[in-house]
Amino acid sequence: MGSLTTKVVIMEDNEVLSWNMINSAEEGELRARKVIAAALEDTDFRLEDIVYIVVTGAGRKSISLAHKQRAPGSCFARGINRLFPTVRTVIDVGAETCTVVRINERGAADDSIGNERCASGTGVFLETMAKLMQMPLEEMARASLLAEGKAEISNMCTIFAEQEVISHVHRDPPTPKNDIIAGIHASMATQVGGLAKRIGIAGDVAFTGGVARNIGFARALEEHLGIRLTIPDEPELVAALGAACIAREEGVRKP
Repeated sequence: MGSLTTKVVIMEDNEVLSWNMINSAEEGELRARKVIAAALEDTDFRLEDIVYIVVTGAGRKSISLAHKQRAPGSCFARGINRLFPTVRTVIDVGAETCTVVRINERGAADDSIGNERCASGTGVFLETMAKLMQMPLEEMARASLLAEGKAEISNMCTIFAEQEVISHVHRDPPTPKNDIIAGIHASMATQVGGLAKRIGIAGDVAFTGGVARNIGFARALEEHLGIRLTIPDEPELVAALGAACIAREEGVRKP
């Protein structure tokens, strides 16, 4: 249950049967039922056929149809361990949260840290900057790869960062747009990378969440950390996959 998107992964016999994600401003229980129904459309099953449901994310406590709630860190760990068993650190950047999880060799979360109280270092920050630059987020993601330099954006508070960006735009001569965007990505990479370094980076590192699709920011984060990031094909679904793995195990044990 993300702040902007709701995702579901449905498993049968330890294999992914179906998955789906929706963007919706509706209340949590309705969103959960809607995304499950969408995932079941191409199957022979109904909601009543699901043996066990585990819910995670910011809105998990409002979902009455779930059998169990699990913290996001546990689900990130289980999901990424299924996809990439050698990964020991997960950096997840979503719309409004940034979470870093350290994973042990059993695929369980050893420790986690997040910046859930601040929009800096999240997708909302990038969307705000894209509107300020008057370009689609996807175009902005690619633009920084063409930059010849990086504008200095030193403040990660959205309001003050906006002022810095505006000052670059109105300079005489103005700072090249690609350089401004590269500076935005580099500044956010410093914020996210700093969070990762606080918990300690170990082993292979995976980058998940919707922001992992932003190639410009992903490259900036790799450059800041000095490592190559592992990015799943569907980076938004990792926590949902982990929840499904946990649900399968709990369902098997259910009398």
